[in-house]
Amino acid sequence: MFQKLVCGLGLASIVALCGAAQAAEAPKEIKFGTLYASAGPFAVISMPVHYGLKLWAEQANAEGGVFVKAFNKKIPVKLVAYDDQSNPATAATLYDQLITQDKVDILITDSGSVLTAPAVPIARNHKMLLIDQTGTGANFFTADNPYIALMSDPVSTIWPKPLADFITHDGPALGIKRVALLYSTNDFTTTQANAVRKFITEAKAGIDIVYDQGVETKTSNYTVLINNIRATNPDAVIELGYDGNDIAFLRNLQDSGTKFKMVFCIYPGLETNVLEKNVGGEGLQYVYTYVPSSEIAYQASFGMNLAQYKAAWDKKYTDGKVEFGFNSVAGYTTGLVLEKALSVADSLDQLALRNAIASLSGNLRTLDGTFAIDEMGAQIGEITPLGQLALDKDKHIKFVTVYPHDVATGKAIYPAP
Repeated sequence: MFQKLVCGLGLASIVALCGAAQAAEAPKEIKFGTLYASAGPFAVISMPVHYGLKLWAEQANAEGGVFVKAFNKKIPVKLVAYDDQSNPATAATLYDQLITQDKVDILITDSGSVLTAPAVPIARNHKMLLIDQTGTGANFFTADNPYIALMSDPVSTIWPKPLADFITHDGPALGIKRVALLYSTNDFTTTQANAVRKFITEAKAGIDIVYDQGVETKTSNYTVLINNIRATNPDAVIELGYDGNDIAFLRNLQDSGTKFKMVFCIYPGLETNVLEKNVGGEGLQYVYTYVPSSEIAYQASFGMNLAQYKAAWDKKYTDGKVEFGFNSVAGYTTGLVLEKALSVADSLDQLALRNAIASLSGNLRTLDGTFAIDEMGAQIGEITPLGQLALDKDKHIKFVTVYPHDVATGKAIYPAP
């Protein structure tokens, strides 16, 4: 009996010591390394993402941190963040610094494909999982690279499908037969242009692409391009660019007095307030765009819903220097996905974290919609419907969802008056 008691106490002591050792090994904080752009052409899309991620981190720490299954406890998070000033070369240096010098536990990209692109090979070479917030370029995701996962918006190869489906399904009855395609030659919009071209061609709906032109992302004057498009007599014009491209295009369109029957641009949907300030409500009226999660109240199974998040954002960022919109939601979504993944990951090993993120696919619903990734880490959920912008009674922009029909809130106005 005495021997059994000693053995039992010994076993209990060993278990206790093992538990103490495990507790001692738990880090004081989980370091999230990320970049943002406070200046330059990508600041408008980068800062809302960064502010959304910061808001999530502060809320998590206010509750004692995030629960980390590997250590069976809550651990605070620390954001290690550097300003890349919208410069891809600077971003590359800083991504490497986060990995090799700061030795962060989790590496998170800056916003957008241009500033994500330099991180992809760096993360892969260091066998570091790259948490891609909004970089949707299709070439980032390959079968031989398990070190990437897209968090907050769909990969560009599928993002434009509602737009292309509207043109090929509803377009012929409306009189759309000729389409003009103008796009900026970066990973984000080139991929979208390729997808639109593919969807329209494969649909065999009698739609001809009569103008197909790529231009540099730094393009700021579209007057000549607009004249060239007009000469092809299109029934629909699709312009794919970043916010600066869209602003310049729509301004030049107004200045030239040119009116197309249908115009689609990306950023009137993603950064509506910025576009409205720079183009004006009348310049955006009747423009087609994506309807983002900042305009649709998805039922969230984890984290705040849209109304709660908007209230938290307004309380936190009272100066209004950074606009609320889709990118604000995207940064917060990144934090939510990582929080949920850490709660189910068996360790902080990079591929274990990747497996944990994959396990959430199709099972996690946030204010950004249903999170779902394919085997290469590309986001195939969080799809944005097609909308058309209208003016409310106060002459401010509002969204009318026009496609798919099962989520439509109104009918498309075509041709634009």
